[in-house]
Amino acid sequence: MEEELFEHFRLEVDKGQTPMRIDKYMASHLEDTSRSRIQQALKEGYVHIGDEVVKSNYVVRPGDIIRFVMPYRRRGLEILPQDIPLDIVYEDDDVLVVNKPAGMCVHPGHGHYEGTLINALSHHLGISQGPEAEDERMGILVHRIDKDTSGLLAVAKNEASQLNLAAQFFDHSIERRYVTVVWGDVKEDEGTVEGNIGRDPNDRMKFRVFEEEDRGKRAVTHYRVLERFGFVTFLECKLETGRTHQIRVHMSRIGHPIFNDDRYGGNEIRKGTIYAKYRQFIQNCFEICPRQALHAKTLGFVHPGTREWLQFDSEIPSDMTALLDKWRKYCAQMPDEI
Repeated sequence: MEEELFEHFRLEVDKGQTPMRIDKYMASHLEDTSRSRIQQALKEGYVHIGDEVVKSNYVVRPGDIIRFVMPYRRRGLEILPQDIPLDIVYEDDDVLVVNKPAGMCVHPGHGHYEGTLINALSHHLGISQGPEAEDERMGILVHRIDKDTSGLLAVAKNEASQLNLAAQFFDHSIERRYVTVVWGDVKEDEGTVEGNIGRDPNDRMKFRVFEEEDRGKRAVTHYRVLERFGFVTFLECKLETGRTHQIRVHMSRIGHPIFNDDRYGGNEIRKGTIYAKYRQFIQNCFEICPRQALHAKTLGFVHPGTREWLQFDSEIPSDMTALLDKWRKYCAQMPDEI
């Protein structure tokens, strides 16, 4: 009897895609999946174009449907409760607010089936779902932050709370303030970045600002300078809208990418001197804060049950405070270079 195969995910090749080997194309479109792992899947016959098995040297064409199939059901739809410590800053019968550490994925997905915030919340709340569930996110999280961004997230503990909080996010009435370190000396003490954000057609792992009004979704970020270090600036960013990668994309757009943001160019020296001592200093900074220096510090919303305004504030995590301290010491010791 032929072994049954289950589709785990699919990719549709963009209409404007230039010829490219399928292993390279898949590696550029699948986050957290190495090219060697993709090549192994191709070798084992788990990658199809339509219903036909293809190998690594297949050249993708516009309109191709790439299917990744495996002889077992996709695990991404199965939420396994895991006893993972949570930093819960507030909880009642309706809502929960958690402070997520950097490095933890919010939702299970390809390459991250365990160890996510949802796995931890599933254990804490005493709920789970099997592989046949239609909602792989369980419906309890009404917003998200990136894996390497730390900070506050709201969790709905029942359907009524989920619908109410989702409406507040849709209406942009939720207050969300982030702190971040960005490259360069931001000229104005306060400012606003506006620009529609959508997925970058040339790199599906990135988002970008579109000039055309009919492309992307409206996005507005307000920022305020908290501290200046000459070559980098410490900012507070307030979200008026909440698009994927919004602060990262908007800061990069105005020439101030987030420090050590490898997806938007912040993991390179963007400002500073040519001296080897400075380059070593920056490398040390990257090691101190080995992720984008972005933290969701403040979260405010109307409680879905009591209708009272709740606002929460979190401490800046240790890697970012160490980064800020290092810049303060550098500026104090080398004032003439700033």
